[in-house]
Amino acid sequence: MNRRDFNLTLLTGVAASAAGSALAGSAPDDALRPDLTRYITQDVSVGGKIIRVRAFEGLPTVAKAVEPAYQALNLYIPEAYFQGGSVGGFNARTAPIFLPNGVGGYMPAKPGTLVNRMPGPPGQADTPSASAVALARGFVVASPGARGRTLQAVDGSWTGKAPAAIVDLKAAVRWLRHNADRLPGNVDRIISNGTSAGGALSALLGASGNHPDYEADLRVLGAASASDDIFAVSAFCPITNLAHADDAYEWQFEGQREFRNIAISMLDFRVQRKEVIGQLNEDQVALSAEMRRAFVAYVNTLGLKAPDGTPLTLEPNGRGHLRDHIAALLQSSAQQALSEGRNLSDVAWLRVQGDRVQSVDFSAYARAVGRMKAQPAFDGFSLETGENQLFGDARIDKRHFTAFSLRHSTVTGATLADAFTVKSMDAMQQLLDASSKVSSHWRIRHGSVDRDTSLAVPTLLAAAARQRGAAVDLALPWGRPHSGDYELDSLFNWAEAAVRDSA
Repeated sequence: MNRRDFNLTLLTGVAASAAGSALAGSAPDDALRPDLTRYITQDVSVGGKIIRVRAFEGLPTVAKAVEPAYQALNLYIPEAYFQGGSVGGFNARTAPIFLPNGVGGYMPAKPGTLVNRMPGPPGQADTPSASAVALARGFVVASPGARGRTLQAVDGSWTGKAPAAIVDLKAAVRWLRHNADRLPGNVDRIISNGTSAGGALSALLGASGNHPDYEADLRVLGAASASDDIFAVSAFCPITNLAHADDAYEWQFEGQREFRNIAISMLDFRVQRKEVIGQLNEDQVALSAEMRRAFVAYVNTLGLKAPDGTPLTLEPNGRGHLRDHIAALLQSSAQQALSEGRNLSDVAWLRVQGDRVQSVDFSAYARAVGRMKAQPAFDGFSLETGENQLFGDARIDKRHFTAFSLRHSTVTGATLADAFTVKSMDAMQQLLDASSKVSSHWRIRHGSVDRDTSLAVPTLLAAAARQRGAAVDLALPWGRPHSGDYELDSLFNWAEAAVRDSA
């Protein structure tokens, strides 16, 4: 049954049981063509609208799984598509596929389940989940799992180190294409989504389509023989460009000694949060200046440009066009907030006259937002960060991933992850490598008060995607901390517009 035959079968409006039988059609020796007669029916409620969906859960995405609970996919499809109907202007043939990953902190994530609503901030109402909104808009939802940095086999070997997570997401994309003739949804319109480390993986998925670097790992796992490029990327506050993120952090928070963050622990099975306040010492201040100089040198090698063609460069003192461009993004965010009725009179780093935001003092902005992380922010000298654990290998739990931190390591016998592995987790390096197929549409959101990484990281990521010919929508939403899956109507309006423009 080819793709056209499948869609014509759906349009006949056959009963659910018969449709399920028609969908089965899998060769008994093909572990990646499961029995699709097995599903449960669920209802999704968004804005008073009920969407009935078929839920196919726990679908293996590779034939030789190392961690079966994570190397799997949950698939949710509007019931209307099995009856020849339409949802939100889409049908079984045209429905885009929303691919949200649940990765945070580069930890392992099982396939996401269908949740109607997500808890809102204290004192605020719950909000619809991204997957629920996607289904209500007529998207198919495919939620993949991914291995992460803490997984360990019974023999003591580590099974989720880099690049396991991105390999698993690529395997999920390949699975969708391998089963394209059996399921509703347009595999040429896959739109990934993720937050923080998940946002970095979403960006990496869009930056590294069909790149040969991952082929050997995919083959060992028995992934489907199909392409793994995707149509579009939605990335919230991506923690990426890890090879240069430490330097970018010191550049943004120039001269700030104090850092404040929240330490999270468990006590009597309850989450405990405690503010930790620290100070950089004199040696760290000297290292900070060295790292800022390294960031300037790095930026000036990239040859990237702003949307208006201005080169995104920096002067030796850290000022320059890149900083001005980020300040302009902050100004645009503030202007939108002001236009929506927000009172910005107490924001000292803004110059506001009447109904216009005139300028941004970037140094004052950085001081007002405040440094959150100690130094280095990502490649810790004592191998204390999650990213150090990410770059371990099967035998070693934690490794450095920058030569700078290895030189200053406080851990006897510490080692350095190889450059190939570091690149395998870096959307920036993949965008600068012409060997990949890059997503044609990107939407990047990084909150204006998000201190988890420098604002330079998403800004350079956006510029690199533009350089590869992608249409990029980058914004720094006003007052947003490190978070994701907000402004969902805007997200899916963007996604629908991208699909229409590419029809």
